[in-house]
Amino acid sequence: MWDLDAFALAKRLSRKQLTNLFGSTGIPACVRKSKNYLTIFINLLYCKHSKQKGKKRGRKVQINIGLIGFGTIGCGVVKILQKSAGLIEKKTGVRLCLKRIADLDITTPRGIVVEPELLTTKVEEIIADDDIDVVIELIGGYEPARTIVLSAMRAGKSVVTANKALLSRYWEEIFQTAAECGVAFYAEASVGGGIPIISSITQGLVANEIQEIYGIINGTCNYILTKMSEEGLDFLEALKQAQANGYAEADPAFDIEGIDTAHKLSILSSISFGGHIPLESINTQGITRITRLDIDYAKELGFVIKLLGIAKRLSANEIEASVHPAMIPEDHLLSSVSDVFNAIYMVGDFIGPMMFYGKGAGQLPTASAIVGDLVMLAHQKKGLINRALPAKDIISVRKRDSISSKYYLRITAKDSTGVLASIAGILGKYGISIASCIQKERGQFVPIIILTHEAKEGNLRAAIAEIDGLPVIKDKTVCISLVART
Repeated sequence: MWDLDAFALAKRLSRKQLTNLFGSTGIPACVRKSKNYLTIFINLLYCKHSKQKGKKRGRKVQINIGLIGFGTIGCGVVKILQKSAGLIEKKTGVRLCLKRIADLDITTPRGIVVEPELLTTKVEEIIADDDIDVVIELIGGYEPARTIVLSAMRAGKSVVTANKALLSRYWEEIFQTAAECGVAFYAEASVGGGIPIISSITQGLVANEIQEIYGIINGTCNYILTKMSEEGLDFLEALKQAQANGYAEADPAFDIEGIDTAHKLSILSSISFGGHIPLESINTQGITRITRLDIDYAKELGFVIKLLGIAKRLSANEIEASVHPAMIPEDHLLSSVSDVFNAIYMVGDFIGPMMFYGKGAGQLPTASAIVGDLVMLAHQKKGLINRALPAKDIISVRKRDSISSKYYLRITAKDSTGVLASIAGILGKYGISIASCIQKERGQFVPIIILTHEAKEGNLRAAIAEIDGLPVIKDKTVCISLVART
């Protein structure tokens, strides 16, 4: 039975007055389409009316939270709320009230004290709880995270998440559902951990057209490349050290193959350029073929090697988006970003170049971003994207073969007369001009280092395939693009 107050209130107001209570967007589409439209509408009206009376006192706003996922980041959220909820309310006027916590394991000690009645193993108890305003999803992955997020939205709850994989794959479905149900969706923690990059793009830089993005957004890869550069470790040694220190998973493929960076670049590009940039459209290459030799030659040439997520606006409807190792000039701001730290270097048409730097992962930095989203949601209630989603085909990603850059090549060739001339001839055949060449070592097989002038990647890949087919070539050629000096 619905509370009689709802019916009494509905009878006193016109349809227009009822609709206005839901704000300028009117009645959520998921309610309009329901077979039980009148019943659900009156219930929503009653809930809104009750919340307006009970949760707002002057400028104070209370947000009731349901937390799904009580792992590392979930514990971080609880720690921050336990320590700083009073300070947050004093600074912002928002009272953050943790109502329920759901996890499959609610018995393992986590080093924090939580009231037993807050804990449940049943996610549906949070989704069905009319008292809960916001669901924080922190279980990660695609499923059941997707089902939980969509179910929460359809139950009239806003959602905050740190789930980059979910957002990059189901971008359109998530935002379409949020719009239809009149709820908000926030995901600051999905990119850059504690770095407020998403809110900066959507708010502080809203007057700018973002032209370029260069991101060091995977701490595992940055730690490995830092140790290879500073301590002379080879790749496997640096990876084992990262795993020993908790900076890399037992199976590190998601990180070292560039997939994690691609997820984050998909999100940053979609927000910056105004249309969904699918993960599949991003050319992705990891760091597994980088050796100490490449690190040393980069230093000699005045560069530092980093794994970058790069996106550039090429025209109103076309961008470049790729993830790969890149040589950055030593005087570039990104070159000094070391260990597990993240940084996003951006160029806006009005603001010019800028860089955001900080801890890109970890319990408390990520939890800090989640709590920031909760406060923003309380004040704005509009969500990450405040307008209708653009059509799928508005923004296209240029094919990798058509992308132009300068390149570093390491070719392992037999030390014999005429080999360099053969290599140069093949490069010339594909229109690739040599800027400089280094061959210092002697032996049966030696590294030949070539820097090219700007060339199309398709031409370069064709040339490398032909070069690697020569009988005098020992290993596959290593190719790294160069970032232009600023």
